[in-house]
Amino acid sequence: MKWSFFIGRISGIGLYVHWTFFILIGWIFFSYYQKNQSTAEAFMGIWFILALFGCVVLHELGHAFAAKRFNIVTKQITLLPIGGLAQMEKLPEKPMQELWVAIAGPLVNLVLALLLFIYLGATSGFPSIETLKVLDASNFLFGLFTANIVLAVFNLIPAFPMDGGRVLRALLAFKFERGKATRIAANVGQLLAIGFVFLGFFSNVWLVFIGIFIYVGAESEAGYEETKSALSGITVKDALMRRFTRLHPADPLRKAVEALLNGQEREFIVMEGDVVKGILTRNRLIQGLADYGDSSPVSDSMRSDFVALRPDMALEKIYHEMLSNGCEVAPVYDGGALLGIVDKENVEELLLVRKALNQLKPAAQ
Repeated sequence: MKWSFFIGRISGIGLYVHWTFFILIGWIFFSYYQKNQSTAEAFMGIWFILALFGCVVLHELGHAFAAKRFNIVTKQITLLPIGGLAQMEKLPEKPMQELWVAIAGPLVNLVLALLLFIYLGATSGFPSIETLKVLDASNFLFGLFTANIVLAVFNLIPAFPMDGGRVLRALLAFKFERGKATRIAANVGQLLAIGFVFLGFFSNVWLVFIGIFIYVGAESEAGYEETKSALSGITVKDALMRRFTRLHPADPLRKAVEALLNGQEREFIVMEGDVVKGILTRNRLIQGLADYGDSSPVSDSMRSDFVALRPDMALEKIYHEMLSNGCEVAPVYDGGALLGIVDKENVEELLLVRKALNQLKPAAQ
């Protein structure tokens, strides 16, 4: 994720924090300080939020370690103000696997809450919820206990993109095919989202934002699964483009600008002879113009990390990998020879054509 800073590695998984997280830290400090004009209380608020996000990291590691059991690698975990995001190389598709991976995170929070419950019961006891209005050393652990319960319950709401939505989809997938299970789970999530927005207007405005977040997440998940299902059975060869613009590493960026403005291509293959040296994306082109000017060579702005494809590869498996890497075009090789390219726009046009043909078949009958 852009604008994320590396802070460490746990069991081979990179841990990053997004820059917006520091806005949350600043907001916590000033909001706690504003209550009682107490610097000590403000720092206590920061320590609490850091401890809470430590629990969020453990939550995401729960997902990661559960996925590892099914040979699914987690590339990194990114901390955001709204929580954590574990980026896996793929999502489990078997219902039982998805169920375990989805539920592992909330289970970690429940285990942490249980440990804190046992400790508090054996030592200082349980203060009243009312005491959490003023956070101090006496109720710090009780606040953390309460927060872990809230995290577990919130994440188990049966709606995408929460863990509960994936749990629901996994349970439905035992009876229905995955696409239908996803659509049912998405509909349930969107119905809940509308309920949150409605309640938010009469109680807490945060419920409105949560409702919008859930609604958009549910629609996004359904769209992702529909695209994946539509790509099933399609190979890279079916979406192959044999006519495309070739740039040389020494070409000035103005040549790429001309190709961008005079045609439909947004991403370009950079070749030296018959060898692909890199990819020039539209974003890299615009950034290169701003940084170096239009006379600078393409090699200064191109990406050298790109996905190389074979014509027999399943498009379903590599399409979302291309998008997640931020590279919407990829060269296609056959026995070391370049056959052509596959790009995002061409794949989407192929899907539109297939959808139209599928709609025509019942009408023709």
